[in-house]
Amino acid sequence: MIGGSIALCLKDKPGITVTGYSNREASVQKYLERGVVDKGTTSIEEAAEHADFIFLCVPVGSLPHYLEELSKCRLKDGCVITDVGSTKGSIASYAASLDLHRATFIGGHPMAGSERTGVEAASYHLLENAFYVLTPPEGAPTHAIARLKELLAYTRANIVLADPDTHDEIVGAISHLPHIIAAALVNQVRGYNEANDLYESLAAGGFRDITRIASGDPVLWRDILLDNRKVLLRLLEDWNAQMGGFIRMLETSDGEGIEEAFRTAADFRNGLPERRKGMIVSIYDCYVDVPDHPGIIGKIASVLGNNRINLSNIQIIESREDVPGVLRLSFRSQDDLDQAISLLGELGYAVHQ
Repeated sequence: MIGGSIALCLKDKPGITVTGYSNREASVQKYLERGVVDKGTTSIEEAAEHADFIFLCVPVGSLPHYLEELSKCRLKDGCVITDVGSTKGSIASYAASLDLHRATFIGGHPMAGSERTGVEAASYHLLENAFYVLTPPEGAPTHAIARLKELLAYTRANIVLADPDTHDEIVGAISHLPHIIAAALVNQVRGYNEANDLYESLAAGGFRDITRIASGDPVLWRDILLDNRKVLLRLLEDWNAQMGGFIRMLETSDGEGIEEAFRTAADFRNGLPERRKGMIVSIYDCYVDVPDHPGIIGKIASVLGNNRINLSNIQIIESREDVPGVLRLSFRSQDDLDQAISLLGELGYAVHQ
């Protein structure tokens, strides 16, 4: 998805040819059929040895292997190698240990995503307005950094420079730790549900929303968490201290302390940007109260489609009291959500967020 999205941003630009590599012929054919690349090959030498820029769009755990393979290739003088992994410290250290000859490695992390995966999910707009972090090593040629930034301008992302360790600390706190917490919370409730399946029935709606990131790819998250384990062990110690604070407040019935904890959290959260793309994919949902009439779902979907509003999912929610029916409508962007709320409101539907 990330590699395909970058390729779509670069493809057809003046003077740029995009070559896609995979060790599987079926994947190469898929890239070509979908128009994501200009050329495709199963030969890493053919893809790399004439390249000015090389993007390694593979799982974090596979990056060292591909860097080592590139170190064996006859790369062009001045070639820039970058990656799209969500951890940067370990790959930066590994790259520094290799002789890349005339090439420069500059770590990269486009901080955008989707609930979908694979090149099928690639989008020209995926990285637009997202942060794209570059982590050049100390002493990296300034002209190499400038050339990469100039190329990435085609993605319309916001380029940010950071050292690899700082990147891993921040991303660990705002993405990796929340994924651990979500997975642990879901597994805790799963355990309770084994004795009483009412937990699963009542966990619809809000609980599902706040833990949705627990549905991430297990192999992907295994590699990310192990790669950033030193950072995460420190963050989990801090998390345990936070939970210990709540335990003490509950044991001592410290109402003022609980209020203050929620107040300070709300103040900080309310100051965060709402519409900027980040590490965790935003959800663009609204809820529509609808009468129990035949064809009502199709009618709403048709109204949205006729107004060119991209609806990505519809869910029927049956667990609301005193309401005939509720539809949960999901969209791929804030603009689509805003347009849908306005349009449905004008048509007399009760819409909630």
